[in-house]
Amino acid sequence: MFVNSKMMVKTPPHVIVIGAGFAGLSAAITLADKGYKVTVVEKNKQVGGRARIFKKDGFLFDMGPSWYWMPDVMVGFFTQFGKSISDYFELKRLDPSYQVVYGKDDVLAVPANYEALKKAFEEIEPGSGIQLDRFLAEAEYKYEVGINEFVHKPGLSILEFIDFKVIKAASKLNLLQSFAKHVRHYFKSPKLLQLLEFPVLFLGAVPKNIPALYSMMNYADIKLGTWYPMGGFGKLAEAMHLLAIEKGVDFKMETAVTSIEVLDNSVRKVITSESEIIVDMVVGAGDYHHIDQHLLPKSFRNYTEGYWNKRVMAPSCLLYYIGVNKKLPRLQHHNLFFETDFEKHAKAIYETSEWPENPLYYVCCPSKTDASVAPEGMENLFMLIPVAPGLKDTEEIRAKYFDELIDRLEDFCDEKFRENIIVKTTYAYTNFVNDYNAFKGNAYGLANTLKQTAILKPSIKSKKIKNLYYTGQLTVPGPGVPPAIISGQVVANYIINTHK
Repeated sequence: MFVNSKMMVKTPPHVIVIGAGFAGLSAAITLADKGYKVTVVEKNKQVGGRARIFKKDGFLFDMGPSWYWMPDVMVGFFTQFGKSISDYFELKRLDPSYQVVYGKDDVLAVPANYEALKKAFEEIEPGSGIQLDRFLAEAEYKYEVGINEFVHKPGLSILEFIDFKVIKAASKLNLLQSFAKHVRHYFKSPKLLQLLEFPVLFLGAVPKNIPALYSMMNYADIKLGTWYPMGGFGKLAEAMHLLAIEKGVDFKMETAVTSIEVLDNSVRKVITSESEIIVDMVVGAGDYHHIDQHLLPKSFRNYTEGYWNKRVMAPSCLLYYIGVNKKLPRLQHHNLFFETDFEKHAKAIYETSEWPENPLYYVCCPSKTDASVAPEGMENLFMLIPVAPGLKDTEEIRAKYFDELIDRLEDFCDEKFRENIIVKTTYAYTNFVNDYNAFKGNAYGLANTLKQTAILKPSIKSKKIKNLYYTGQLTVPGPGVPPAIISGQVVANYIINTHK
């Protein structure tokens, strides 16, 4: 607590959190719970960051995250504040978890039941069921160690990892082996390899450049399951918003931060489009690059523009939100279309940084699970093509890929529906930059390569400003909704422990 010297009255420090995404909400709730006065400043109308929702003509679209993985992280977050997920929304486990389309008549529906999945593996590659047991036993260890020992560390010093328990655990995490090599030790079938490599695709590199540590994502996928919050992913952001308000957090929506005023190596004021706010501390939960390079005086920036340009980013994406006034057969809630050349698409994302030919793509059809997201008898489609970060798009590019995806989807469904599309909205690089100040139009954040792990990520603490901190997908622990929630807790707990 800060002390007013004239009145000798302890007043809670005032923390400004820039950005109301999952990391910002998590940090705000955690700080407010410990007595801090917290104000969240958000440039958009809704909380949730990339997890905003879009409503039109009876359709409700999740604009960003659609895979609800690692449910234990979300459950644990609410539990520490005496709450339950069920206080806010119904969570449903999907079965099948998703389907992988290798060809029009070659589809693997991934069952939620583990024994059924092992049987499906055996049908594709004899002996792979036992190998899956072995592979996931290692993956479970990595997950437990990763969640309990590593991801909650602030990543400010190598000394955080000089602990016998941590060192012992690290020796079993395959940090120096590639994911591609690791998974090929267990499986040979191209189909199974694609299935198991898919969860790491959005970590920011091809599997040969991602540490084998991230097989823990396969454990999260297969053993912890794929879930869905009824009413849409926005329900999670809504729940955190309600909890934040209950904790006394103040929200200033549709308010952009335009600059940060520094005096004597401390943030003195946060200047917004509406007012100037005198603060004791600031948590930057918006785009780290934007805050560092555009809101701060040059002499107080953590990094140079050259440093940022050398960072390896996770993919961006081209998105379509589609409302169809008829039902579409053969689709599941989650659909991965892997019928084209994976290596070629990956090269376009991670090596040549160009628009892909015949891309792999993903279709989410939540109306298969949730009647509330589309009018009766209709389908809600969220279509996504992963692309290289920094690719500037045009209306012509968006139209070209839309036509291609609809052609391919009509062929798979054996159903013409182009003329039945009654809602269509696109979203890509320009939108990510305009809405989130996203560095290089990124959708997911910083890639989780070995050279960008833990202490090698951009720091959660300013090196030049005593009371400025950072959280979110460009710092520890990394991209994704559960890591973002953890990131907010990490920075909040660091502040709480440092300013006791």
